[in-house]
Amino acid sequence: MERKGDKLTHLILDELSTTFITPFDREDISSLASCMDDVIDGINSCAKRITIYNPRPISESGKELSRLIQEEAAYISKAMDELETFRKNPAPLRQYCSKLHDIENQADDVYEFFITRLFEEEKDCIELIKIKEIMHELEKTTDAAEHVGKLLKNLIIKYA
Repeated sequence: MERKGDKLTHLILDELSTTFITPFDREDISSLASCMDDVIDGINSCAKRITIYNPRPISESGKELSRLIQEEAAYISKAMDELETFRKNPAPLRQYCSKLHDIENQADDVYEFFITRLFEEEKDCIELIKIKEIMHELEKTTDAAEHVGKLLKNLIIKYA
């Protein structure tokens, strides 16, 4: 899926260089496509780390970050559906951006709690490093998803 995302991102960027009229500024489209690609890259990076590191099972509180990323992805998808109509009715897109921000704040709390407990409870240093790195990558992915929301908010300010 990550490679498919890369192909779509490159296609979008190639189309920008040949399309005369775009629905909004080329720079905004480029930034949005690149930022969405960062979310996909983060998910892929986490999956690869899990495969390579083969850590012990991560606790339920750790898995919560994955669920939050999945929720963010759903809101990003809904937000993309609003791009054709947000100029007439920006409220739904604004709401999705707000949800992305809220989820990222929640993810920060989950991450901080998990890391605190990890350092208190994990005695195997190698496992600690493996799990910490995976969790950090997940947290960075939630940040990337929130960044998509920030770019969309800028579109609302610019065009609605």
